[in-house]
Formats: sequence, structure tokens, C-alpha cells
Amino acid sequence: MDIVLKRVYEKPSNADGVRILVDRIWPRGVSKEEAKLDHWLKQVAPSKELRQWFGHDPARWDEFRKRYYAEIKQSKKAALAVGQILEWAKAQRVTLLFGAKDHVHNNAYALKDYLENVRQG
Repeated sequence: MDIVLKRVYEKPSNADGVRILVDRIWPRGVSKEEAKLDHWLKQVAPSKELRQWFGHDPARWDEFRKRYYAEIKQSKKAALAVGQILEWAKAQRVTLLFGAKDHVHNNAYALKDYLENVRQG
């Protein structure tokens, strides 16, 4: 399984494989043509309430991940999206795209961890 992370503002590459935006809202200043998305999976992004509570505050990171994973488990749409990402990742590289400036404390990073844990059982 090959899942990588990349800011949506970074230049697309052929090495990206399947490019999936995993944010609920569209990133500012990027056109859909520039983003070169294959998929936009809003359903796997954290809720508006959770995103606003977290506010990219590293002090809330651990609690954010717990709440985010709970949201994924409680949503049938999110669970289906997780399954689809895992299927794509079996066949080729998957690049999870995000808009946050922080490369570590963001939902895409948390989602990558979640996907790797699901895959491992």
C-alpha cells in the first residue's frame, strides 16, 4: 500500500498516482484545473464542528485524532470512502491532498494513519 501526503498547492506530478482531496472545503486560490484531482472525498473529512474546534492547534492533536476516527467509524459514507481509498492504494500510489499549512497536524495526516491501521487490522 502506497499512500503519500501532499499540499494541494504543490505542483502535481505523474508520480502522485490517484490524487484525492480529503478536505471538506475547497482550498483558497486553487482552481480545479490546477489541482488536477481525481477525486474529492468530502465525506471522509472531519465535520465542520470538529475542524473548527481543532483549529490546527497542536495541543489538541491527540484529542482531534480520537474524535476524527470516531466520526469516520460512525459514518457509513466515510467508511465507504475509506474502503475505496484502500482499494485504490492496493493497485497504485494514492496521494491524499490537503490545504493546511501544517504538514503534520492536519486531517490528511490523521487519515493516513487511520488507513494504515485499518489495513494492518
